[in-house]
Amino acid sequence: MLMIYNRPGFLEELTEQERTALFGEVEAIMTELSESGELVGGAALADPSLTRTVAVRDGRPAVTDGPFLEAKEHFAGYVSVDCETEERALEIAARWPDVKYGGHLEVRAIMQDSGTEM
Repeated sequence: MLMIYNRPGFLEELTEQERTALFGEVEAIMTELSESGELVGGAALADPSLTRTVAVRDGRPAVTDGPFLEAKEHFAGYVSVDCETEERALEIAARWPDVKYGGHLEVRAIMQDSGTEM
């Protein structure tokens, strides 16, 4: 899984031309992954201000607004890929356009039913 992290508000700081270019790059990568059969799925996530976090406090569930951990970036979305090698997944992550604007991608194996990835 390629987990996409961005700094809140970075898209609004881009010019229309920069946003169009960024979304065009994302579309090109997604098309490539779809055509190669490597794309499993993915989704963008809603704005972090709409996040609710559930934790147990004093033995009872407590719901708070926003992400639980303090961070400069928020989890913005994910792309699930089925690649032959970890190097290929890292190559895709390195090409993701958000990285050019201060974001980063975390590459992590998805556990299968056997759990042997641990």
